[in-house]
Amino acid sequence: AQTTVLPNAHSHNDYKQKHPLSDALNNGFSSIEVDVFLKNNKLIVSHTYPLFKKERTLEMLYLIPLQDSVNKHQGNVYVNNKVPIILLVDVKTEAEKTYSLLKSILEKYKSMLTSYENGKITQRAVTVIITGKKPFEEMKKENVRFAFMDENLLNIENNNSSKICLLASTKYSNILKWKGKGKISEQEKQKLMQFVSIAHQQGKKTRLWASPENKDVWQELLNCGVDYINTDQLKELHDFLIEQHHY
Repeated sequence: AQTTVLPNAHSHNDYKQKHPLSDALNNGFSSIEVDVFLKNNKLIVSHTYPLFKKERTLEMLYLIPLQDSVNKHQGNVYVNNKVPIILLVDVKTEAEKTYSLLKSILEKYKSMLTSYENGKITQRAVTVIITGKKPFEEMKKENVRFAFMDENLLNIENNNSSKICLLASTKYSNILKWKGKGKISEQEKQKLMQFVSIAHQQGKKTRLWASPENKDVWQELLNCGVDYINTDQLKELHDFLIEQHHY
């Protein structure tokens, strides 16, 4: 059966799912987040500093299977659907060194990656966005690259970095105190919509992380124009978005 692709669904800490990547893709998610550590010249996928022998790399878990899907589906991740997906790489180790290795790895997969080349962005099947420890100065200097950056949504007004940053995020509690009980205050709602509106004017998508996992919150975020709902509950968010016809 063909999967319905959900443009608002973001899989947080995807590698902690039972089947990393494939659970997200089977549920039609269009954004997938993975924590990486630089260790022994490898990019290891893990939530805490990897100490064990069984080391899963970013390539093994994500880039190779995504490339396989793209080869199989005429240049797209999903069958008959051109929605590009975001691979959000949360860098946990030193920004420049980690990015230096990431760059050389991404080079191998550039045929499927959104690129920035001499001022021009070309959209492809997978857009790699870096969050966590970010190599901002390094990326600013590059004329050609296959990765972009996630910026702080709270600083969005001072920033015109739309060639580098394609996403703007912050922690839910930095903007909203409302947890989904009762009605959200008009003041909080306006505050969020203001941030979202500025980001959209700059051509950036928005995401609030660590948001309460409940349907009232999800609905309110969508009402306010937030682009990605951050979740660990893939099936629940999938069912909610299908029910609300957000696809």
